[in-house]
Amino acid sequence: MSLPVAILAGGLATRLRPTTDQIPKSLIEVAGKPFAAHQIQLLRGHGLIDIVFLVGHLGEMMCQALGDGSRWGVRLRYVSDGSRPLGTGGAIRRALSELGDAFFVLYGDSYLECDFLAVERSFVAAGKTGLMTVCRNDGRWDRSNVLFVNGRLVSYDKQRPAPEMRHIDYGLGVFQGAAFADLADGEAFDLAAIYQRLLARNDLQGFEVAGRFYEIGSPAGLEETRQYLAVKGAP
Repeated sequence: MSLPVAILAGGLATRLRPTTDQIPKSLIEVAGKPFAAHQIQLLRGHGLIDIVFLVGHLGEMMCQALGDGSRWGVRLRYVSDGSRPLGTGGAIRRALSELGDAFFVLYGDSYLECDFLAVERSFVAAGKTGLMTVCRNDGRWDRSNVLFVNGRLVSYDKQRPAPEMRHIDYGLGVFQGAAFADLADGEAFDLAAIYQRLLARNDLQGFEVAGRFYEIGSPAGLEETRQYLAVKGAP
C-alpha cells in the first residue's frame, strides 16, 4: 500500500484572476476536464489512491465537484485552512491527523510525470524525515533554486537563488509527520521553511527526476499544460 498524497490546493491563485475569483485553480478546465481530475488520474495510474486535498479559497467547490473519488477508484478527502490562510506548511500541519506517519506532498497546480513509487522507495531507504525531488532546470522553466551535487542536496533557496544553482524544486516531496508535529496547528508558514530546516540538519534526502514539470499557476503555464494534455490525450 502506497503512501497517502496531500495536494496543496488552498491558494488564492492571484495570477489567474479573474477566473479564480469564481472557481479554485484546481477546477480550471484543462483539456476537457478540471485540472484536479488530471492529477487524480495520474496518481491513480501510479497506484496512489489515498488523496487529501488541502483547501482554502472556495474550497467547498472542490468537494462538490470531485466528491469522494469513487468515480476514479480513489479515496478523496478534504481538509480546510479554516477562517484564514495557513500557507503551504500550515495547511499540511492542520491535516496531519488525516495524513498519518508519512505522506507525499504536491502542489495543486502541478502535473508531474515521474516514478512516484521510486521516489517513495528512495525516501524509505534513506531513513530521513523528508525528501525533495529536483530536476535539472538551468533556468528553463523558472529560476533554478537548488544546488544538487553528486546526488546530494547542498542548498535550497527560493527567495535568493545562487548563480551556481542548476536544479529546481520539482514540486513533489515526501515527509514524515514528525517534520511538522512540533509546530502549532493554526500557525501560518511556508513549506519551504520545513525543507530548509530539514536540510540544515542533514535530514533531507534529494531525488533527481528526469524530464520536466507542467504547471497551471501562471497564464503561460496554463496554456502550455492545456496544449500538452490535449496532445497527450490523457484519459
